[in-house]
Amino acid sequence: MTEVTREAFGRLPPEEGGGTVEKFTLKSDSVRVEILTLGCIVATLETKDRHGAFADVVLGFDSLEGYTRKHPFFGAVVGRVANRIAKGRFTLDGQQYELALNNGPNSLHGGARGFDKVLWSPEVVPSGIRFFRLSPDGEEGYPGDLKVWVTYTLHGGELAINYRAQSSKTTPVSLTNHSYFNLAGQGSKDIYDHEISIEADSYLPVDNTKIPTGEVAAVQGTAFDLRAPVELGQHLQRFHLDGFDHNFCLRPGPPQRLVARARHAGSGRSLEVRTTQPGLQFYTGNNLDGSLRGKGGAAYAKHSAFCLETQSWPDAVNKPHFPATLLRPGHHYDHTTWLLFAAA
Repeated sequence: MTEVTREAFGRLPPEEGGGTVEKFTLKSDSVRVEILTLGCIVATLETKDRHGAFADVVLGFDSLEGYTRKHPFFGAVVGRVANRIAKGRFTLDGQQYELALNNGPNSLHGGARGFDKVLWSPEVVPSGIRFFRLSPDGEEGYPGDLKVWVTYTLHGGELAINYRAQSSKTTPVSLTNHSYFNLAGQGSKDIYDHEISIEADSYLPVDNTKIPTGEVAAVQGTAFDLRAPVELGQHLQRFHLDGFDHNFCLRPGPPQRLVARARHAGSGRSLEVRTTQPGLQFYTGNNLDGSLRGKGGAAYAKHSAFCLETQSWPDAVNKPHFPATLLRPGHHYDHTTWLLFAAA
């Protein structure tokens, strides 16, 4: 059985809208997860190593104050549209929409005040917690009143995240969780000793602002061929890569198909990712620089964590040949990602 408890985590300052932030803890025999009503943030995720010792494997902060300052979306649900939209604009039914530019010339992860920075309404459900919010028509430049539900459920070593949405107008939607993982334990200096594999035959090359060029390129014979496990540090060195921040185009298949796996040999911890989504953004914490101090005072250095963000392909609203991200009135957005933690 999964135990679910709740407590106050802090209060937002008036300039952030005020309101009490709650923390919900989901606990099974092998995993313990703490989730905040602010941004549906996964603030803590403790899982066992091969000797049964727990460690927290996600980056974050000990107090609410850390999450109210600028940070790179640690643990949060991001939206309305995860990833980048080129030049912060798109056209729907002949009308152009303008979004906040918060990532160079582009709009990133929902804009200046996306889903990660707002309070959600919680409801305890069997083995988990469901969050709801109404994103009003015009919020961050997006059309339509968008109702959104994000549900976290924990069963043993499996954390499932379900995203549902309905809109009053046609709007792009792509939701993901932006947890930063280090299976050796948060605060460990890097992820070079992690093995990674991604079940993708193609990926999206990007321009110098990280917007896909439109090409869908084969991974065969490139640094992006992660179909067999690679040790990350050796792989980056071999291909002279500064890191990954790219969308991998997932093979169509059954809803709960395996799309990625990460393993840390030292602890024996592993993470398997399954999803209904068409894309996976693999990011290796390239922009972390040690200036952010997180839990326990840890300085989060470059390449000290990785993200496996299941989502739609970036800038799909501007690229008709990419899988569609438009949600129309009367239709339902419904995607699930399963994170399975184990140790051997």
